[in-house]
Amino acid sequence: MSVAPLTELAEAPRFASPRLPRDVARALDRLARRAHAFHRFAHHPLCARYASELIRLGRRERVCRGCVALGTGFLVGWSLAFTLEPSVGVLYGSLAVAAALGIASLLVRLPKLLGRFVPALGFALALASLFTDFRSYAWLASACGFGLGFLVYRRRGPSRTPCASCPERLEPAPCSGFARIVRRERAFQRAARKLIDAA
Repeated sequence: MSVAPLTELAEAPRFASPRLPRDVARALDRLARRAHAFHRFAHHPLCARYASELIRLGRRERVCRGCVALGTGFLVGWSLAFTLEPSVGVLYGSLAVAAALGIASLLVRLPKLLGRFVPALGFALALASLFTDFRSYAWLASACGFGLGFLVYRRRGPSRTPCASCPERLEPAPCSGFARIVRRERAFQRAARKLIDAA
């Protein structure tokens, strides 16, 4: 769940909507960001069924385990490419492994180490050859493969399998995975209304 920035409201034409002072619009933006900061990078419901998909930071903040694995793998692969300067055979081998695991992760649920970290490492290793061994064309194959995989994943969307058998899905109230987000949004709306009324 996200809240659209409200700075546009301050700059909107008079005939389109009531004009808010710029400082009020900025205060609303800051308030919205703070209200939803705890789940901004979670990308999953915050319930027990998705606990294995999240990494807990502190008391309230959550981040997506898959995204952390993907980002870490990319950084490690990129760093290894410049420190080891792998041969062309290693570049294409890592690319083949990355592609195979990437395709497998789109078909079945793999552990994050295999489904996110290793493919990102392999693609980054090959992609860095743009700077370490430009003539290998591994970088081009890596960019195309990673881009295609990203598009397929975006089209498929995240797995919602745990929701299919959850008894809360039939209840009218927000489920436990979104209850805190909804409470924060309602609290933000109340605070925002007070700011707007005062302006």
